[in-house]
Amino acid sequence: MGITAGHCRGHIANFLKRACATKRYNPRYASSYEVVIAGGGSGGISSGARLARALGKDKVAIIEPSEMHYYQPIWTLVGAGCKTLSGSGKPTKDVIPPNAKWIKDKVEEIDPDNNSVTLSSGEKVNYKYLVCALGIQLRFDKIKGLPEAFDTPGVCSNFSAHTVQKTFAALQDFQSGNAIFTFPTPPLKCPGAPQKIMYLADEYFRKHGKREKATIMFNSAGPSIFAVKKYAESLNKVIEQKDIVTNFGINLIEVKPDTKEAVFQKVANPDEFLTFQYDLLHVSPPMSPYEVLKSSKLADAAGFVDVHKETCQHKNYPNVFALGDCSNIPTSKTAAAVACQNAILASNLLSVRDGGKCVPKYDGYTSCPLITGYKSCIMAEFDFDLNPLETFPLDQGKERRTMFHVKADVIPNLYWTQMLKGRWSGPRLFRKIMHLGMSK
Repeated sequence: MGITAGHCRGHIANFLKRACATKRYNPRYASSYEVVIAGGGSGGISSGARLARALGKDKVAIIEPSEMHYYQPIWTLVGAGCKTLSGSGKPTKDVIPPNAKWIKDKVEEIDPDNNSVTLSSGEKVNYKYLVCALGIQLRFDKIKGLPEAFDTPGVCSNFSAHTVQKTFAALQDFQSGNAIFTFPTPPLKCPGAPQKIMYLADEYFRKHGKREKATIMFNSAGPSIFAVKKYAESLNKVIEQKDIVTNFGINLIEVKPDTKEAVFQKVANPDEFLTFQYDLLHVSPPMSPYEVLKSSKLADAAGFVDVHKETCQHKNYPNVFALGDCSNIPTSKTAAAVACQNAILASNLLSVRDGGKCVPKYDGYTSCPLITGYKSCIMAEFDFDLNPLETFPLDQGKERRTMFHVKADVIPNLYWTQMLKGRWSGPRLFRKIMHLGMSK
């Protein structure tokens, strides 16, 4: 008897049915976890370490597609040639907490009404509690001519693992002309980074006899050099001493590598533009929340996870928490802020899980070690209200070599050995001790 078209269709249908059934009943990961953490950056790993230690094996899942985990604050020094990119990262598998499950995938959808996330593979993972730690995305594509211009001489950025090594090459190759350092419109992470590399460039040029032929410019979309008055006053003195030109209220919108021109738009008058010739152009890119958050019910109007700023708990979904760059907590987006937030988040989540309430503990503490040279740093620390909240019993508004070594050596060690293991909650205890209990 011959095989008819109907038989073929029947066999194909049965095959597809079996294939779908196999996928449905043999997922790569468990279908449900006590806690799901979306994101394996500093916030996801540090909070995950605390929660996995408290809840036990395989109760916590961390969703992160990246093979490498980087300590990004050190990239300023990578760009300056005194640290290496390879030394700034470790394989993600080596930083996942021992009791946690690593889901090596990307979050495509979050459904807080049904307590589930959908992965890029199509699989769904259910949760009792969700921690959002997805970070913030770089948007070089918002600047016309980028990222293509990174393949041309003199254009660089410390903000990406793909471009940071171009910065030191650009410093070495620079001979004369305009060295322009940009600062975008908010939001952005590590708001001090755009100017730190500028001070390092100044010192590098002086050391190699190129400074007299260089015009160093800070072209910023912001209104001033820094938001905290005390540190702004110190930085303005540094700028004056180093003879740096500042142009505030202008935002980079286009790079023309063929003519080596950078086009800026006036923030107050969007119809007005300024064009600068460049010989070195360090780009700090615009940034934005990831689309998966912007399109979810967790987001505020700007696309960030809408949480109570003192507890890290979501305003509408009590079993959802967030920290770090993806949250709308109104403080500078830094690793130092995450160091405090991860401990508060974990404590509050566990309290809610046990039938308790969140305790409003976070005061907005954040830190920005403002490197001003290869051996100098202004250690800025402040709270929600932009009031200095300094750890050491000395004036941190001054440039100090000790603070440089805290930034370059002490803090990275704390990050890898303590913070990612859920054992560093920020310097509050040390601040109290050093100020004899007289500080917050």
